[in-house]
Amino acid sequence: MADIGSMFDRIAKTYDPLNHLFSLGIDRLWRRRAAKSLTKKHPKLLDVSIGTGDLAMAIVKHDKADFVTGIDLSEEMMRIGKRKVEKKGYIDRISFQQANAEQMPFRDGAFSAVTCGFGVRNFKHIDIGLSEMYRVLQQDGELVILEFAYPPDPVIRFFYDLYFSHVVPRVGNFLSKDALAYTYLNSSVKQFPKREEFEERLRQAGFRDVKHRFLSLGIAMVYTARK
Repeated sequence: MADIGSMFDRIAKTYDPLNHLFSLGIDRLWRRRAAKSLTKKHPKLLDVSIGTGDLAMAIVKHDKADFVTGIDLSEEMMRIGKRKVEKKGYIDRISFQQANAEQMPFRDGAFSAVTCGFGVRNFKHIDIGLSEMYRVLQQDGELVILEFAYPPDPVIRFFYDLYFSHVVPRVGNFLSKDALAYTYLNSSVKQFPKREEFEERLRQAGFRDVKHRFLSLGIAMVYTARK
């Protein structure tokens, strides 16, 4: 897990612009959709793998939480996130804390909602991370997970895989000056459990009402569930 934090520390400065470049800006829409998947406003929400704060800010912007506590392994990503939050005027509604998603420093049932944007695939042990999310969530609390996915349509999937396997690693590694970061991105997306398997793992962690929503022809997915 320490290696993941170090990798994101190295690419933190180019992370946001490259995300917007590779997704043609659609990643902003995905985060808005994820934020709006929350069915009500929550007093205390935990954003796991907060990174540079984009999902947390979308949650606050759409008034889905009074206060967001964000955790991440990367100090540099959070440093950039804090600057963005201050600039947007959300400093009194979003906090950043370095912590491991597989060993969270929070009491049982501490939050009424838990979110995670593009972070679960970076967990060393997905099931442990999901169990921790379940543990810190209140009874009947909401879970929203935003992740990359493989499109169900074979034609779209072919071009998607071509783009992620060849264009993204080459351009990303060159612009970020990191030889491994965007190669890792490609492999982590490929190795992430398929929709049916991931939904079953959510159920095994204890979650109920597990649902999914395809975004942009299945390039990304929003998973929702309750404790």
